[in-house]
Amino acid sequence: MFNFDFYNPTRILFGQQRIADIDKHIPAQAKVLVLYGGGSVKVTGTLKEVLTALGSRHIVEFSGIEPNPTFETLMRAVDLVKSEQIDFLLAVGGGSVIDGTKFVAAASCYQGDVLDILKTRGTVIQAALPIGTVLTLSATGSEMNNGGVITQQSNHTKSAFFSTHTFPQFSVLDPTKTSTLPTRQIANGVVDAFVHITEQYLTYPVNGYVQDRFAEGLLQTLIELGEKALHHPEDYDTRANLMWVATLALNGLIGAGVPQDWATHMIGHELTALHGIDHARTLAIVLPAMLKVRQESKRAKLLQYASRVWQINEGDEQQRIDLAIAKTESFFKGLGVDTRLSAYDLNASHIDAIIEQLIAHKMIKLGEHREVTPDVCRQVLQLCL
Repeated sequence: MFNFDFYNPTRILFGQQRIADIDKHIPAQAKVLVLYGGGSVKVTGTLKEVLTALGSRHIVEFSGIEPNPTFETLMRAVDLVKSEQIDFLLAVGGGSVIDGTKFVAAASCYQGDVLDILKTRGTVIQAALPIGTVLTLSATGSEMNNGGVITQQSNHTKSAFFSTHTFPQFSVLDPTKTSTLPTRQIANGVVDAFVHITEQYLTYPVNGYVQDRFAEGLLQTLIELGEKALHHPEDYDTRANLMWVATLALNGLIGAGVPQDWATHMIGHELTALHGIDHARTLAIVLPAMLKVRQESKRAKLLQYASRVWQINEGDEQQRIDLAIAKTESFFKGLGVDTRLSAYDLNASHIDAIIEQLIAHKMIKLGEHREVTPDVCRQVLQLCL
């Protein structure tokens, strides 16, 4: 196991009817900007609950944060923060709203060109406004980590940033707030969490026994409950467990002290930026092909994955690896998520543009061994057709 620092200051308020408790965790005199996406938080009554919990505090609302939050939209929120002298941000929504809120929190305090935050992946952030979140879609883990991904419409770029200053102070996780989600979004959340885990697990062994067993347990939970959540959206225990898995998948714990990959995510980001495919669905396309192309460098962990997660113990090593990858792809398909570029009307003629974007964004040595070059990415994408 590698040396590591683990730090996570986010308080989790988990369970039913916890929105009322945000009153205890926001200063009484705070000027609060409530940020959200579309109208669903109004239709479901979640926004009304939030505003009631905030009581007599000075409240300003900002709506319209996109499923892939854009720099251009978020800068309007930054202007609002400054004009209204906001001193606390409250995100109500899924990972995109929370990612966007983190950027607003940092950009509102940054004295230079705010694009520096994206260009440096957040290293220039020295301060940020305090953040709270009310999660309505569990998928990204953003409610309990310090990162975000922002899209620039001007150049079709998705950029990640991280800072110890952008951890939420608290996050409300009420599983009942996910019960009205469309099945597409439920499936996306399961896939997103699944691939977050594999990016930190399917690398190479470093004797991180705790991290491995934790990751395997989370994957098994997603496999057991993923389809059930689609068919029984009213099942509280299913929703509660999926919500907690998605949070634990990317709160820093299972990735501490072990190698991490993230090549699948980087290719996925380019697919979303260029073609508007849902983030999770890009991951479902890329991951099986990525595992096939890179199976030699991942061989030991793929065999462990086959045995411990899928209980595949018959056949020779190659047969077990092939079956584990096939079962992974079948799991995504069972959730109603396509695993081929052709399902989105993309073909071989689209690959060059994706590779060009990866090169432009300096994504030329990806993966846990830094061996995923543009040529390897091309092989992966060709298998995705």
